[in-house]
Amino acid sequence: MKSYFRFCLILILAVVLSACVSNAVHQQKLNENQHLQAVIKGLEADYERLKADKAQITERNDSLSQRLLEAIEQNKLLQEDLMRARVDITRVEKVLTDRSAEAGAALAEMRHEIDRLTEENHAFQQQLETERQAREARLAEVQGTYDALVAKLEEEIQRGEVKISELKGKLTVNVIDKILFDSGKASLKPAGFKVLKQIGEILKSAADKNIQVEGHTDNVPISGTLAQKYPTNWELSTARAATVLHFLQDKVGISGERLSAVGYGEYNPITSNQTAEGHAQNRRIQIVLTAAKAQ
Repeated sequence: MKSYFRFCLILILAVVLSACVSNAVHQQKLNENQHLQAVIKGLEADYERLKADKAQITERNDSLSQRLLEAIEQNKLLQEDLMRARVDITRVEKVLTDRSAEAGAALAEMRHEIDRLTEENHAFQQQLETERQAREARLAEVQGTYDALVAKLEEEIQRGEVKISELKGKLTVNVIDKILFDSGKASLKPAGFKVLKQIGEILKSAADKNIQVEGHTDNVPISGTLAQKYPTNWELSTARAATVLHFLQDKVGISGERLSAVGYGEYNPITSNQTAEGHAQNRRIQIVLTAAKAQ
């Protein structure tokens, strides 16, 4: 009898220990599953962001691709002209064999024309290739500047303080005014120093590009004592643009030849001024990077 009870006790303990082990394994699997779900969500977010980047790059390349297609079509027409001319010269050579010196001169002239077309076609091919390489280099440079700015200003972008966009080779950095200026003022805040320093150091490296600083406001009129200094939003936006320009020149070391400033006041909003959020988005400084004009 004692042996029987002892056997039962051992059997119960084995069942209990087995359940404990199973619960522990189950909990471990749950934890692993939660971790995997978090990883999947992160990958999905990265995927969506990459899709958005791809859409921007696709749009940017549309106009350049159209130009390339037009050039290819023109080259095709030249090739067809060349082929027709070669067919013609072959036929004429058969007809004019042993004819007069005048006919021979005409034949020589036609040969000369064929040579000229061949040279033009070769030159056009070289020009097309040079333009393609230059276009790819410009796109790569702008994309590199865009990537550097996004990496440098990641926190500000996530907080909605900075937006960076690129379209048809024109890079725009949009900075909301609250990070740069106090209300009604045109002197930089300490937080603005940091942001402009980061932006300026990257734009400084794009030595073949011009930089235009644009000041923008909402449509709320200047009032009170502030109107004595800035009668309208024109003056305030222009003063703020000039402040940023001087910072880029004096503190970052960007050549004044590359810089320009303009105040748009309330007349170039990016959204409606019907809400407080719209007002906040329209009060901004835009820094636009464009190709330098040929001298």
